[in-house]
Amino acid sequence: MRRDAFLRSLAALAAAGVLPLSARANANLKMMIPANPGGGWDSTGRALGKALQDAGVASSVNFDNKGGAAGAIGLAQFVNASKGDPNALMVMGAVMLGGIITGKPPVSLSQATPLARLTSEYNVFVLPASSPLKTMKDVIEQLKKDPGSVKWGGGSRGATEHIAAAMIAREVGVDPAKINYVAFRGGGEAVAAILGGNVTIGGSGYSEFAEYIKAGKMRPIGVTSEKRLPGIDVPTLKEQGVNVVIGNWRGVYGAPGITPEQRKALTDMVVKATKSKAWAEALEKNGWTPALMAGADFEKFVDDEFASLRAIMVKSGMI
Repeated sequence: MRRDAFLRSLAALAAAGVLPLSARANANLKMMIPANPGGGWDSTGRALGKALQDAGVASSVNFDNKGGAAGAIGLAQFVNASKGDPNALMVMGAVMLGGIITGKPPVSLSQATPLARLTSEYNVFVLPASSPLKTMKDVIEQLKKDPGSVKWGGGSRGATEHIAAAMIAREVGVDPAKINYVAFRGGGEAVAAILGGNVTIGGSGYSEFAEYIKAGKMRPIGVTSEKRLPGIDVPTLKEQGVNVVIGNWRGVYGAPGITPEQRKALTDMVVKATKSKAWAEALEKNGWTPALMAGADFEKFVDDEFASLRAIMVKSGMI
């Protein structure tokens, strides 16, 4: 092929956004973070953006925070404004699935393009340091006496901590419909409410509360894992006699309507980013468990998670 013909072909591929990974190192990416600053999706999206640049597969990443409705508001904007855009990404996860199940928004996650699961973690429940309650047993006793008096603070309705609260209520003989759950649009708001004593108990991924736990400003009283988390001396709910286990995970999607070639290019970029030094540092700093899953496996995983969460929510009386 003549050099001028080759360059024209390369330019055409670039315009279509289907250049091979090595040729897209100058990509200017856009990252939708469907939550307010300060929470798990925000930290995940910004860590991924840094890793994409550190891996040399993106020259820049611009972030757009749009919180509310368990990510459904950000999802709607992403679906409607990014059709066919091979440089658009969106952070998502189990919380979004739960919110879609409970909220039934007009947009569907299936309209966007699944790329990869990134991390997994479990929820931890905490009390404000000044709380007169000291243990999960104290919380449960109060819950049994007066369900409405226990204010559970966490992410949007349908978040894994919301589902866990409903599961706890059901396990201890309290009507899940009577739990007093206070939903926040972002992790920063939830943290402020807990520190200010505006909620009785808070729930989220451990990484969001870690610095406050270490500083003695929050008291961890239970994690939703099967076994105790490594390096974290917090009892599981199961070992406290409450048979509740539920995990959280986060992933990334591409825009609606991109081609299979564009999807593969974006997926390859994300996978390469997870092998970067910046990503390894983010995992260690936040206590995230790497849980990379891409392509068709991730797409099937999301479908299975929808079914599993729906079944749990039905059983717990949430829907």
